[in-house]
Amino acid sequence: KIAGSLIIGADQVLALGDELLSKAPSIDEARSALRRLRGRTHELHSAVAFAEKGKVTWAHVATARLTMRDFSDAFLEDYLTRAGDRVSLSVGAYELEGLGVQLFDKIDGDYFTVLGLPLLPVLAELRLREIIPS
Repeated sequence: KIAGSLIIGADQVLALGDELLSKAPSIDEARSALRRLRGRTHELHSAVAFAEKGKVTWAHVATARLTMRDFSDAFLEDYLTRAGDRVSLSVGAYELEGLGVQLFDKIDGDYFTVLGLPLLPVLAELRLREIIPS
């Protein structure tokens, strides 16, 4: 612990209806997750919190809705081959900032929320606290 420090923590969950999906630890599990997501809309909930002196002093949750296109099994196999082990780094087995963008028909929501950190509200709060210049 560092006295006077502002701790920023963030996390993200993927909801497919009432079900929460986790990161796929293997290519086979990524394949299964992508087959379930294909042709459907899911939500990414990204949360961020500030903590000081052991207490949460600010929190924000943002949601993005993403609709995957109904891609072919051949496309899926090509995607998994090209993405490789990177599919295990992100919930949903895709990185929107890379090859994963080709999986989608529609995205409603903030880009940074999809990446896992609702950055614009974070920056606004940091400016409000005069931690960064406004």
